[in-house]
Amino acid sequence: MNTDNLPALSASRRKLISSLQQARHRREHLLFVAEGQKCISEIIDAFGCRMVVATHAWLESNTMPLPRGAEIIKATRADMERISSLSNAPEVLAVMEMPASDAIDTSGLLVALDGIQDPGNLGTIIRACDWFGVKSIVCSRDTVDVYNPKVIQSTMGALARVTVHYVDLPQWLGELTGGMPVYGTFLDGENIYRTPLQQRGVIVMGNEGKGISPAVAGRVSHRLFIPPYPLDARHVESLNVSMATAIILSQFRKDQ
Repeated sequence: MNTDNLPALSASRRKLISSLQQARHRREHLLFVAEGQKCISEIIDAFGCRMVVATHAWLESNTMPLPRGAEIIKATRADMERISSLSNAPEVLAVMEMPASDAIDTSGLLVALDGIQDPGNLGTIIRACDWFGVKSIVCSRDTVDVYNPKVIQSTMGALARVTVHYVDLPQWLGELTGGMPVYGTFLDGENIYRTPLQQRGVIVMGNEGKGISPAVAGRVSHRLFIPPYPLDARHVESLNVSMATAIILSQFRKDQ
């Protein structure tokens, strides 16, 4: 690509992109940042692209189709280091548009997250849901922002296929109709490997340190437990929430 006529990164654009590292600015502008060619290419078809910012070297050698209508901006390495959230700044990043919030489809299996705080855990849970065919995740409002740069990176493109919603979780669970089961994991729950599981329902996963909150626990109709091996090995540390989610989803899908 000939970069001679491309605009250089302005101070106002640099300020905007840097601000999108914070959730409140992402919500204000309804924009988020995807960094690196692999990350961008994995989600570019699922979200509108406002602008692509890249170094001269990347623009000259790039073979990735650039989105129509997006503003293409050239930047220096120093610029990229200033606006990137990564320790090693990429040669390219894209400013993407948040999609409009759709109604939550409750026709199949959903995962609900109650106060998940770690971006890596959320990203890995999104990947697990993508693998096991769960299309919607419903989060409490205090769950980490799905457009956090670390979440975007850790989803490995799965965000293009899994929709994430933020709601008042106890209220939303209380408004479910049709006898939809709500599953949650507890130390006093039933052994998940011996419990009949339905293919329509909500699987609630709790906060990394506190577990499922009392308000949400009151909405759970089926209490499950992932037993350690051997069964009396209670000295083992509790499972990471993203690992536990994958185990539970695998058990739900074992007969499919």
